[in-house]
Amino acid sequence: MYRTQSMDTDRETEERLFERYRCMSAVEKLAHVAALGRMAEQLALGGLRARYPDATEAENRLRLLSRRVDCATMIRVYGWDPDVKGR
Repeated sequence: MYRTQSMDTDRETEERLFERYRCMSAVEKLAHVAALGRMAEQLALGGLRARYPDATEAENRLRLLSRRVDCATMIRVYGWDPDVKGR
């Protein structure tokens, strides 16, 4: 029995989505993945702005980066200790 990949998507919609993916070129698929990455970054930055309303954009970008880079590297390369200044 087929189950959709997402609980809130019906089978017909999912099948149309997969057909669209099959028709896309590799470049189009990569562009979509890149756009999703940018969207996720903007959502994360929005959350950081809400948590740190007085922080500069540069500080929040360092907080965002600290979610992907280990603490020792953040301190060595950027002089930013996420355990002290927040993530």
